[in-house]
Amino acid sequence: MADTTDITSRNVESEKVEKRLSSLSPFELKNELIKLAEAKARHSTATYLNAGRGNPNWVATAPREAFFMLGQWAMTECRREGDDPVGVAGTPNPDGIGARLEQYLKDHASEPGAALIKGTLDYLTSRGYDADEIAYEWADGVIGDQYPTPDRILKYTEILAQDYLAQEMGDHYKGDLKFDIFATEGGTAAMCYIFDSLQENHLLEKGDTIALMTPIFTPYIEIPELDRFRFNVINVSANALEQNGYHDWQYPDSEIEKLRDPKVKLVCLVNPSNPPSYTLSQHTIDLLKDVVRNSNPNLMIVTDDVYGTFVQNFHSLMYELPENTINVYSFSKYFGATGWRLATVAVAQNNIFDRLIAELPEAKKADLNRRYGTLSLDPASIKFIDRMVADSRLVALNHTAGLSTPQQIQMSLMAAMCLLDTDDKYKTFMQNIIHGRLSALWETTGFTLQPDPLRAGYYSEIDIMVWARKFYGDDFARYLKENYVPIDFVIKLANRTAVVLLNGDGFDGPAWSIRASLANLEKKDYLKIGTAIRKILDEYHAEYLAGTKK
Repeated sequence: MADTTDITSRNVESEKVEKRLSSLSPFELKNELIKLAEAKARHSTATYLNAGRGNPNWVATAPREAFFMLGQWAMTECRREGDDPVGVAGTPNPDGIGARLEQYLKDHASEPGAALIKGTLDYLTSRGYDADEIAYEWADGVIGDQYPTPDRILKYTEILAQDYLAQEMGDHYKGDLKFDIFATEGGTAAMCYIFDSLQENHLLEKGDTIALMTPIFTPYIEIPELDRFRFNVINVSANALEQNGYHDWQYPDSEIEKLRDPKVKLVCLVNPSNPPSYTLSQHTIDLLKDVVRNSNPNLMIVTDDVYGTFVQNFHSLMYELPENTINVYSFSKYFGATGWRLATVAVAQNNIFDRLIAELPEAKKADLNRRYGTLSLDPASIKFIDRMVADSRLVALNHTAGLSTPQQIQMSLMAAMCLLDTDDKYKTFMQNIIHGRLSALWETTGFTLQPDPLRAGYYSEIDIMVWARKFYGDDFARYLKENYVPIDFVIKLANRTAVVLLNGDGFDGPAWSIRASLANLEKKDYLKIGTAIRKILDEYHAEYLAGTKK
């Protein structure tokens, strides 16, 4: 890793160091900024504040309490089948297990977690599902004594996840559209599996053209550049300024029009975006639908919607262009559960991925039949999403594929908590936390935060060059560009104020933009961060004035 010693002094050597650091991923650069900020905090009265990574500082309590209660109950079920003093019990018995769970919940009705388990059981049985089946999946799953079966996702986990996605990604969608869901080890695993299976199934080949809707989460930028992919990447950019000189972080029509070219085989987006944290406008959604329906019907779409729950009435492309879309959703942020590694990949049951595979040249179909031939006597009939499951274990280990069953039970309970929260109390509370921190950050910068219902606010991307111009004019903005590399701002911020933020250009955002996470610190801390941002901008201006007076 590059040496960051004395990198804030303006000399030729420090400029070289900064340029080398600019080549790092923002998440790797963060480690160097942390060193500077911690050193500043040790040797001054400054408080070390790290808003560089979006790991939330909250946890959803109800689904965790329910999980641990289910674990305790499941152990009583195991001990019914044998309880050797050495510490070995049997495995749960499905016969009559639903009634035993009901009785356990009655006996422990006042304990944390009981209400959510009972509510979830009632939610499922009221729709005609069998209580013994449900309770057995939960007992067996939370104990983790079996391989995941089905390997793609457990039956009742999928039912709850399906309903949760319809509610949160589809704004309470009530139609007949159904998705096949693959439970994965977090959103990052989902990304890896998707790119891998698209290539393995000849839906993307090395050198093919794909589009990224930028700014975007850095791995979407880095993965296509790996040697095994080497895709030709074009950017669909939301970086343009409006006429009033502010960002609205929406995509001009001219950018979306790039996707009409059939050479563009895939487009990836994070919605709401990371780092700007804005959801797509309905106008953009309608234009994307027109692109697919009238110009590029085989356009594959990967939409990563982890922040959708932080926007009112969120609408994912999975419900707008279902046949073309692969949805990635992670439970990590909304529930404060990054350590749980819980996510889903959802593909509509009627989709272009299966159709495109069926339309491949005979030689490529023969290649795929060989690849998946050990899984079925009719490998051509295997769905794309099930191929993804197999590819996640290099096909040969398909029988051991799947997210661990305890993780899937926790996922079920998180989904159920929101399905039972008909007044959206949890969602309202989460959104209020984020928006309060966002307002605190901008309040002390002195910058103007434009009202916008499309803003999620989980992150805030601040284009320093916008405010350089608005506060101090075009000459000062030119001075910054000519005398500093953009990364200098986050380096100074860490070195002089002990605050860690990420550089926005690492997400293909504007060169002089910075990203702050609103999830991992308290509201009072964002007041300090806003003050620190303005302090650094004012220091640049003071240097500029001193230079002009010479």
